Amino acid sequence: MDYYETLGLTKGASDAEVKKAFKKKAMKYHPDRTGDDKSAKAKFKEAKEAYDVLSNPQKKSMYDQYGTTDFGGGGGPAGGFNTSGFGDVFEDIFGDIFSGNQSRGSSQRYKGADLEYELKLTLEEAAFGKEKLIKIRTKDTCDLCNGSGAKPGSKPVSCSTCNGVGQVRAQQGFFTIQQTCPTCSGKGTVISNPCSKCYGNGAVDTDKEISVSVPAGVDTGDRVRLAGKGEAGINQGPSGDLFIRVSLLKHNIFKRDGTNLYCEVPLSFAEAALGSEVEIPTLNSNKVSIEIPPGTQTGKYFRLKGKGVKSVRGGNIGDLMCSVQIETPVNLSAEQKDILMQFDDKLKKSKKKHSPKSESWVDGLKKFFK
Repeated sequence: MDYYETLGLTKGASDAEVKKAFKKKAMKYHPDRTGDDKSAKAKFKEAKEAYDVLSNPQKKSMYDQYGTTDFGGGGGPAGGFNTSGFGDVFEDIFGDIFSGNQSRGSSQRYKGADLEYELKLTLEEAAFGKEKLIKIRTKDTCDLCNGSGAKPGSKPVSCSTCNGVGQVRAQQGFFTIQQTCPTCSGKGTVISNPCSKCYGNGAVDTDKEISVSVPAGVDTGDRVRLAGKGEAGINQGPSGDLFIRVSLLKHNIFKRDGTNLYCEVPLSFAEAALGSEVEIPTLNSNKVSIEIPPGTQTGKYFRLKGKGVKSVRGGNIGDLMCSVQIETPVNLSAEQKDILMQFDDKLKKSKKKHSPKSESWVDGLKKFFK
């Protein structure tokens, strides 16, 4: 049998290519997928034998040099389908797909689950930073048994079903399959006398108050990690982490885009036409005056440098962008309407261009309908 040909490779293939080729064959012919198909079992046996040789540097070197599978002692793959070390092969290539989870054992500790909390902030709190006190529901280490799950004065004992390994083996045809021990659920230990407070879980549900230091400049979608503030670990392992996900509340004046702030400044027709000075509020409660030049049109932006928000990642402070919005008067009296109509009539009769956009629009329509 040509081992390279069996795996669909050419002589001299790299270790990575050998591993990839065997994985492809195993996924296709593994008995867990093909059932009692004898042809598939035979092909899988050949692929396994080829992999045993080509994945071993010494065996591969001798095979490339001499073209033989006889490596002395009658212990090579040609002596039959040897399943020793089979679990290691699949552990290396497939992880837990076929070989089962790694043994947990009674001595191993596991980190607790991570938690996430949505923290709603005002724009001011996000911009300048804030110390916030939050309340979360979590699993905390039982203070009666100190997380062991056993009644004080006793302790967990080794599981007799799996001998403390946390895994049991089951024979299926050619293969030995590892499965989680049904008695101890993979922990490797059992609790004969459970704790009266946590009932053997080692953790209890509790409400906790946690102080969160929000850094200046955070924005919606940013996350703050609090190490060790998540759920209690398993077998007295370390606690998980708490992730604070920031969400900004709507502001009644400003809109935020990155480090820049945007606001709309309402102006009367007279203020925009004649020019004026208006006060603009800023995020730190101070006011800044800006000059509105005569003839300012709606939508014009005025930039206030450095009046935006500081970036949480450092760098310059953003700007405050003020957009002028000219308000049309409403609820006019008959006298006011008459004055406006007279004013408009005088503008139309004037030889000066008082409304350049309107005149450009009219000229465009004339050309369009020619």
